[in-house]
Amino acid sequence: MKALLVVGTRPQLIKLASLVKVFDRDNIEYEIVHTGQHYDYEMDYAFFEELDLPEPVANLKIGSGLHGWQTGMMLMKVEEVYQQLKPVLVIVPGDTNSALAGGLAAIKMGIHVAHVEAGLRSGLPFMAEEINRVMLDHLSQLLFAPTDAAYNNLLHEGIGNQAVHLTGDVMADNLILFESKLDRVTLPVDLDSKSYVYVTLHRSENVDDSEKLKALVEALIEIPKQHNLKLVFPVHPRTRKRLEEQDLYNKLNGAEGIHLLKPVSYLTSLGLVKNSAMVLTDSGGLQKESFILRTVVITLREVTEWVETVQCGWNILVGVDPFKINEAVRQFINVKPRPVDALKLYGNGRASERISKTIVEYLE
Repeated sequence: MKALLVVGTRPQLIKLASLVKVFDRDNIEYEIVHTGQHYDYEMDYAFFEELDLPEPVANLKIGSGLHGWQTGMMLMKVEEVYQQLKPVLVIVPGDTNSALAGGLAAIKMGIHVAHVEAGLRSGLPFMAEEINRVMLDHLSQLLFAPTDAAYNNLLHEGIGNQAVHLTGDVMADNLILFESKLDRVTLPVDLDSKSYVYVTLHRSENVDDSEKLKALVEALIEIPKQHNLKLVFPVHPRTRKRLEEQDLYNKLNGAEGIHLLKPVSYLTSLGLVKNSAMVLTDSGGLQKESFILRTVVITLREVTEWVETVQCGWNILVGVDPFKINEAVRQFINVKPRPVDALKLYGNGRASERISKTIVEYLE
């Protein structure tokens, strides 16, 4: 009664951390299949080591490419793995091309699918992640919703409530799992706590658009000048490539108060969030992590799937407008939001237990 976990990116690996520990406890037989969508050491195998994840039974080494090519290659390769390993359930976390290919290949072969982090919606129908998550939700037999909003989205789309389970978010479980280690994390920059803004930037709609990327760089350069805050910015490999193509990397690197870094580990990232004055990001995961760690976040998007972060006042959506970015920084310097029990909104750290229990019952 084997289950396969199909992953391929850094965020998916992070989602496994608490899940596999509970699977081991509950004696669920599983293997990990890695598509190779992320393949840089800092973005991939460093996380297996840091999170103490089991080695994957297969690495398909697909790599980067256009969405259609990448997804098609994954479909062919993962189908071969399923034929060999004969799983009864395929578990896919998140909304990546790896998740979509893992789920679609499984259902075509008559293998049931469980989607972890189901029901999230941005309302942007042509967004790659939105396409992936909607398709996954409508082909899966088990849907694990991380929030009330996600759960209600699934019911409103006509998915039967017997398939939908409100579990909470496994990323919140991770923060509890690793909380004791955060104070021992050695940060890569020697800055006082709350003296800097932690920046991440990776979404294609931001970094692959030359005008948006230029506007963001100008906005970042202004923050140390206007607000007496440093910037700590671990640069994603694709983001660095785009910055270098437009001769913007050296402009950022030479700007006063900006610290550009190589990609950092998961625990280092959490440490940077916890110690920062605020977070500036286009990452969904960081929005949640900041909220739970009681650090305000400014999101470089017009929408977010994690609507509760905005509703509770801990997240401001600014897009790539330099004026809005500057005003959001100013607002969070001057006004702190009302304290909220964010963990309660994400399942009180028991999402992995609920998912595991449901899977055990399903397999039996």
